[in-house]
Amino acid sequence: MTLRIGTSGWQYRDWRAAFYPARLPTSRWLEHYATRFATVEVNNTFYRLPAPGAFVEWRNRTPDGFVFAVKASRYLTHVKRLADPEQPVRTFMERARGLGPKLGPVLVQLPPSLRVDVGRLAATLDSFPKGVRVAVEPRHDSWDRDEVLDVLHEHDAALCLADRRGPVGPLRATARWAFVRLHAGGARPEPCYGRRALTTWVERIVDLFGASADGYLYCNNDTHACAVRNAAELARIATRAGLDVAAPVGGDPA
Repeated sequence: MTLRIGTSGWQYRDWRAAFYPARLPTSRWLEHYATRFATVEVNNTFYRLPAPGAFVEWRNRTPDGFVFAVKASRYLTHVKRLADPEQPVRTFMERARGLGPKLGPVLVQLPPSLRVDVGRLAATLDSFPKGVRVAVEPRHDSWDRDEVLDVLHEHDAALCLADRRGPVGPLRATARWAFVRLHAGGARPEPCYGRRALTTWVERIVDLFGASADGYLYCNNDTHACAVRNAAELARIATRAGLDVAAPVGGDPA
């Protein structure tokens, strides 16, 4: 069982010099990122579904063992609002399969205005191929009910544990694996997290999933390079707590 820790994306201008060498071209940033972290969450798949070749390129630019979490298209979540999910899911997965063995979980992030619909949620989860891990991030309070947790549990789908200066939803283990997103902390400079907040999140993971926790944790607080600093510190804290944290592989291309 392994906990993979990374960031939500890798292409942020203010990471230059703070994380990426100042003279390293942006075309080599993913390779450099993969020497520091063993996973990344891809968010641009939500806004515009990349061409099939983009997924293959990401796979080829990263070392064996690297894992991509991919965010489901907003066409499924925000346009269709989970209605008739079969075709949107099929189209998305046809592209994402280009990652091959590096395809990790798919994040289904729901719009804040979408109220609970257990039937649509179940149909969406049924539409994903067997063996694909799916995490769901509801953002309306109406989703906090037992029927939703039951559907997630039946599909071994993870309820995304999200944080924005504190948990923004219930902290429940609905799958055998964890999916955590840290959006914004309260330390300086904002939106960084302080050591106490990061330690608390590691403790929460252990409480919910045990010392052999399996899953994924992404820092989405990219401003001021907070995400890369916090992700690295989280890995150290989790390792000291006895968790098996995936280490990056490969040499530094810079």
